[in-house]
Amino acid sequence: MASTSDARMPLLDHLRELRKRTFRASVAILFASFVGWYFYNDIITQLALPVCDLKAAQSSGATHCGALYINGVLGPLNLQIKVALLAGIILSAPIWLYQLWAFIAPGLHRKEKRNSVLFLVSATPFFALGATLGYLILPIAIKVLFGFTPNSLSNLVKFDDYLDFVMRIILLFGLAFELPIFLVTFNLIGFLRGSTILKPWRVWIFSIVLFTAAFTPTADPFTMMLLALPLCLLYFLAGGIALLVDKRRDKRAFQGELGVSAIDEATPIQ
Repeated sequence: MASTSDARMPLLDHLRELRKRTFRASVAILFASFVGWYFYNDIITQLALPVCDLKAAQSSGATHCGALYINGVLGPLNLQIKVALLAGIILSAPIWLYQLWAFIAPGLHRKEKRNSVLFLVSATPFFALGATLGYLILPIAIKVLFGFTPNSLSNLVKFDDYLDFVMRIILLFGLAFELPIFLVTFNLIGFLRGSTILKPWRVWIFSIVLFTAAFTPTADPFTMMLLALPLCLLYFLAGGIALLVDKRRDKRAFQGELGVSAIDEATPIQ
């Protein structure tokens, strides 16, 4: 009975740690969502720019803005909640990324924890870079997709559907740019070697292209390549960094086996 209890306790502790980290990340997203709720109008005017100038329409007192519309009694409330949550996820990225790292860190050694700080420091800028790139290609994606509308027909877009489209692009690009951070971090903690990362490069390239084709909300190849090409470059960059780290690590390990930490000084001939 004692041995069974001892075997169960680590799993229970692990689940408690997961619950704690998930709760903290959720609280951070919730508080950041209040910021999105407060700046709701500023956010939707910025997100609507690829379709229409919502700010100018509001200033002129217009009853509509391009092809966008809101439908239903709960439509305006649902839209504001979605915008607030989107803003909360993006603004709280440093906190929930830290909670992700803190959940993994207890299973690592002291040196591995120190190396894993790279994930926390780099993950947020790369997420922001990917999310920004996703926002910048929105006008291109909208223009391409609207181009499929038949002549003499109006294309009315429900703002909820449009916002789902925007969220998918921004979050997809942001999360996709975390790929090199994960690869380099796994290499630093000794989980992956650079040769293991780069050897199946054809499989990686095919997987990246397949991923962008499957999850990018647009059907045009130009938009997919805007995500696939940076990911391929970041993949090879991560692999190159991993090779340099392996070379340095192997050199230290070889010196340790010889019992020296540096080149021995030459002894003078008597």
